[in-house]
Amino acid sequence: MAPTLANITSTTEPSKVTEFVIHKGFGVKGLSEAGLRSLPKQYIQPIQERVFNHDQTSSTLAGKSIPIIDMSKWDDPKTGNSICDAAEKWGFFQIMNHGIPIEVIERVEKATHRFFELPAEEKNKFSKENSGSNSVRYGTSFTPLAEKALEWKDYLSLFYVSDLEASQLWPSACRDELLEYMKKTETVIKKLLEVLMKRLNVTKIDKEKESALMGSKRINLNYYPICPNPDLTVGVGRHSDVSTLTILLQDEIGGLYVKVEEEEEETNNNNWVHVPPMKGSLVINIGDALQIMSNGRYKSVEHRVVANGKSDRISVPIFVNPRPSDLIAPFPQVLANGEKALYKQVLYSDYVKHFFRKAHDGKQTVDFAKI
Repeated sequence: MAPTLANITSTTEPSKVTEFVIHKGFGVKGLSEAGLRSLPKQYIQPIQERVFNHDQTSSTLAGKSIPIIDMSKWDDPKTGNSICDAAEKWGFFQIMNHGIPIEVIERVEKATHRFFELPAEEKNKFSKENSGSNSVRYGTSFTPLAEKALEWKDYLSLFYVSDLEASQLWPSACRDELLEYMKKTETVIKKLLEVLMKRLNVTKIDKEKESALMGSKRINLNYYPICPNPDLTVGVGRHSDVSTLTILLQDEIGGLYVKVEEEEEETNNNNWVHVPPMKGSLVINIGDALQIMSNGRYKSVEHRVVANGKSDRISVPIFVNPRPSDLIAPFPQVLANGEKALYKQVLYSDYVKHFFRKAHDGKQTVDFAKI
């Protein structure tokens, strides 16, 4: 019997769960709506990957918390220093008063819910097997074929090439809202990069550097449905992004955790800080590409997302990346004073392929570029 919403249970054999979730396009949203009382076994994470008791969420560790930066005075040197300090010490920060209207953000949130509320057969038109373009991809978990345990997340990933291609290929349920949002973020992205480059003594962003910093973009819609056993699985496992910068819109539910490097901490499960949702704010984090180009001065940081047993959750990251054909390496300006290069020159598309051919594994991807 082919798996359907009506006959999926926690004891359904794994191959039929895979057929239902991945090949039929129901995703973990379908598992959640089936009313499962316990997780199918392929979603149960190894104990070392499970998240601590996140009912006791903490946004501070040893009195420290993710910086919140008021962007209303872009040209104030104090604002620039706050951005660069956060990029060096945390790799994460939140920005307020960034100039993107709250109405634009709310439309993106509604459009995200609208897409995931589509029937499975409609969403499945955009799966790897059915999509007419590699630029549009609906899927679940991260890389199911490489993962020993699956993550509790569905997603739609859209690589931006042009408005024309988006109008032809992106789902109509969310296309216009996402394009509007991406246009509104352009100024924020450019200003952030200008500030970050200034501290690296890169005073002019020429065409070559602009390509390496923001030559391509990808926007993802992430959907985390209610989970029957949230403490046994994860929404997203430990990883750092491969981007230059990531601009994250998260809803009011929360669930994003960032790893804080504390010398006195010896366990990986005690030094995680919750990034509290704040209406109208955007979360900014440094990606591996910028860590490489800054020769480690700016740090990409491990982060993960918990599963939730009470509410559905969405998030919308924009990944600002080099172009696939770009070679990335530490900028000459960073090494001008004789600083030793920590990373070799790598083709960005090779770096990304390395990331996606394995399961999430913390910060190990960046080793691909180390000398």
